[in-house]
Amino acid sequence: MPPVLPIVLYNGSQRWSAVTGVFDLILAVPGLVEQFKPRLRYLLIDENVYSDGEFASLQNLVAAVFRIEHPASPEAIGVLLSLLDEWLADRSDLRRMFGLWIRATLMRKAECRIVLPRFDDLQELKVMLAERLEEWAHAYKAEGKAEGEALALQKLLKKRFGAVPADVLAKISAAPLGQIDTWLDQVLDARSLDDLFGPTAS
Repeated sequence: MPPVLPIVLYNGSQRWSAVTGVFDLILAVPGLVEQFKPRLRYLLIDENVYSDGEFASLQNLVAAVFRIEHPASPEAIGVLLSLLDEWLADRSDLRRMFGLWIRATLMRKAECRIVLPRFDDLQELKVMLAERLEEWAHAYKAEGKAEGEALALQKLLKKRFGAVPADVLAKISAAPLGQIDTWLDQVLDARSLDDLFGPTAS
């Protein structure tokens, strides 16, 4: 019989935690049947184990797929598209297949917030994405700054007033960057949480 190599390719947001032996994944059964449960192990490829730098060093199509699913930054998408465009220069079938998959991947990512029209080639996708990726990059950086300032505000509030109520944390989480900046300017002069957030804080 030919060899059998079971492979699990995992791209979830959390690290894989299940056992890697098929025997241990099957419920216990009574009597002699237990000894006939398959004892196969499977090869686990968990994308979360590898860094973007490790994938980049591999320089192959599979690694590029993983990097597109979990981009280190919006700019990284543009770099990957250029690499794929070069690697698949003489494979029109793969160029279209990769292009369609990348389009679907980016459109289902909430953080991208982009809608892409249909296209016929990877190069066409690269051109369409150029402007949208720039917009995404600006939003990406703004969100990172807002998260950092929100965290700084929470630390200052805790230091001044003790435990921060859940409704105040919710307000901070939903606030735009400009509002967070205003609260940061006012926090040192405020006498209470109510001075900053109104009487809903408790």
